[in-house]
Amino acid sequence: MKDLLFKTNENLASSIPRIALGIVILIHGSTKQGSGFAEFEGFITGYMQLSAIVAYATVFIETAGALMLILGAATRLNAIAMFGLFCIIIITVHSAIGFQMNWNGQYDAGMEGYEYHLLVLTICAGLIVLSGGRFSIDHVTQSKNSSKTIKANN
Repeated sequence: MKDLLFKTNENLASSIPRIALGIVILIHGSTKQGSGFAEFEGFITGYMQLSAIVAYATVFIETAGALMLILGAATRLNAIAMFGLFCIIIITVHSAIGFQMNWNGQYDAGMEGYEYHLLVLTICAGLIVLSGGRFSIDHVTQSKNSSKTIKANN
């Protein structure tokens, strides 16, 4: 199970979407912190009729999870968490609006289509398959563990 979640390869290409997604989602999630968190929590508990735990979990995945993606730490695990979160976001909020963003301002602020979210799902799916690649903490820790295993076997 550990290998399934943390094993990565020498792939250079997965670093680009991993870092880009991490930066975008970190900024996206950071706007929900601080004074904006009360408003976001109110949206979750009031409009969505969900527990405040959902608000905390969302902010955690969108900040700590995004930061870990940037670093390439537990890449698959964080991509899975983000994939699940964004599936729920699409289903519960954005599917009612449709595909496109709110370009014409016909919906309330924050009410957008799911086109942005679909890109997040696509990048997460790629990271679940490819993992963090060469420039990731996953790769560094895997390399150290591999060299320890080789030394132990000799």
